[in-house]
Amino acid sequence: MSAVPVAHRTVDVDGIRAFYREAGPADAPVVLLPHGYPSSSFQFRNLMPALGDRWRLIAPDLPGFGYTRADAERFAYTFDAYAGFLRRFTDVLGLHRYVIYLQDYGSQFGLRLAMGAPERVAALVIQNGDIYPDQHGPKYAPLKEMWADPSPEALAGVAEHVSERGFRDEFIGEVPAEIAERISPDLWTLSWAQVGRPPGPDNLVRLLADQRTTVDWFPRQQAYLREHRPPTLIVWGPYDGYMPEGAARAYLRDLPDAELHLLDGGHWLLETHLDEVVALMREFLGRVHS
Repeated sequence: MSAVPVAHRTVDVDGIRAFYREAGPADAPVVLLPHGYPSSSFQFRNLMPALGDRWRLIAPDLPGFGYTRADAERFAYTFDAYAGFLRRFTDVLGLHRYVIYLQDYGSQFGLRLAMGAPERVAALVIQNGDIYPDQHGPKYAPLKEMWADPSPEALAGVAEHVSERGFRDEFIGEVPAEIAERISPDLWTLSWAQVGRPPGPDNLVRLLADQRTTVDWFPRQQAYLREHRPPTLIVWGPYDGYMPEGAARAYLRDLPDAELHLLDGGHWLLETHLDEVVALMREFLGRVHS
């Protein structure tokens, strides 16, 4: 099977020129791919052609990331604003039924999209996106300190990590050296080149500070999963300082029928274990979203 080409497009979303990638037939079942921090739709560049023979994959660059620009006067850089943007993006593209890929920050935006219109959700694919605070890993500690005391000093401590070196640490994470070698430096180099110029770093610090508001959403998100029980594939990399193995298994509390696979990787499985993820998604999507 030959790889499917990926198209690179833009669309106006309430005055913001939003960049997105798309692969697959226009009439195929949709898989929506909201990205995580500090990446962009670039993180899905290899997944999309691998599945585009049977599904229509759509990956937007969210405001302030990748090629979607928005100043703070037009866009708030809060989790509420991103969730609203993703909802409007799906409206503008006329997407009425989809599987949502939930990873990192994208899991928060995607879950809120699902909660707002449960009837549109064909299934979920969850990959290192957590909603169970009792299973948070040690890497959350400095963020939680800032959430408890969002003083200028605390913000400055977190701002130090909004840098090319900090982005590198996010992508390399805690994976063993032989697996880290598979993670391309293009990830952090490109991400920093796209957001590193002012006021980009300040906008990201604002977003990191606002992450404390996600905690109040966790019980509601868990309740959504219990009530609606969407078909769910959980594919997880346990070498993750934010979201270790327990964060994946916690989903089984509310989704006991979910399919769980722990791979020998970390937070960015599409860089290190693409073939395994593609195989699992292809079998899962073939059952629930064809």
